[in-house]
Amino acid sequence: MGKVLQVRDLAIGYGQEVLLDEIAFDVQRGEVFAVLGGSGCGKSTLLRTLIGLQPPLQGRVHFTGIGPPARAMEPPSFGVLFQSSALFGSSTLLQNVLLPLQKWTDLPLEAATAVALGRLRLVGLEPFAHHLPAEVSGGMRKRAGIARALALDPPILFFDEPSAGLDPVTAAELDELIMTLSKGLAVTIVVEGSLSFLGLGVPPPTSSWGSMIAEGRESLEVAPRLAFLPAIAMFLTVLSFNLVGDTLRALTDPRQGAL
Repeated sequence: MGKVLQVRDLAIGYGQEVLLDEIAFDVQRGEVFAVLGGSGCGKSTLLRTLIGLQPPLQGRVHFTGIGPPARAMEPPSFGVLFQSSALFGSSTLLQNVLLPLQKWTDLPLEAATAVALGRLRLVGLEPFAHHLPAEVSGGMRKRAGIARALALDPPILFFDEPSAGLDPVTAAELDELIMTLSKGLAVTIVVEGSLSFLGLGVPPPTSSWGSMIAEGRESLEVAPRLAFLPAIAMFLTVLSFNLVGDTLRALTDPRQGAL
């Protein structure tokens, strides 16, 4: 299968404040790698470090065949879905997906538009190509962000809290889309903080704050609509899941006023 990303002895933080240290893991080609944890534990900082937006305090991030993130920037060798989707509000969904194609390729406009429409089709948004971000739902904006991340056909994608702000049904649909893309495009996906992935059957481990406590592979049998999709291949957590367990119990216990 082969490694696409290696992280060794990584420490991240701001100034003298260390959020996480001694981080080491490999991400294999074609798998979904989940980084789970609560708000403020360092997930987004880790993602920013992995894609080169923030220097590490120490350690090494290495993209196979490329080197450190700084060498993977121009043109980008990865796609990113930011937590807020980061779409340009005055541009249509199609124009947002066109941006990286116009910036980093020499494709004529007609060909670039065809590619962008194809990416929107992959995420089910082609009929909304000419809508502004404000004219579609939050889940659709996330899908448009994924389409833009896919524009240059990168081998690896980074998603920061893809399910944040979405209702449970829409979050589950987005998770299914992520797994489908991983299988259909053989693309590697690093997901930051998507707690809805716990619904796929991965048992939440327990640890102290700020430590990497589990890395392994899980063979999952899940709901029928996901039965033929790839399982989460690697699992990294950076926070105690006691709080997560309490939250999930509160959401599913009718005595707690669950949905």
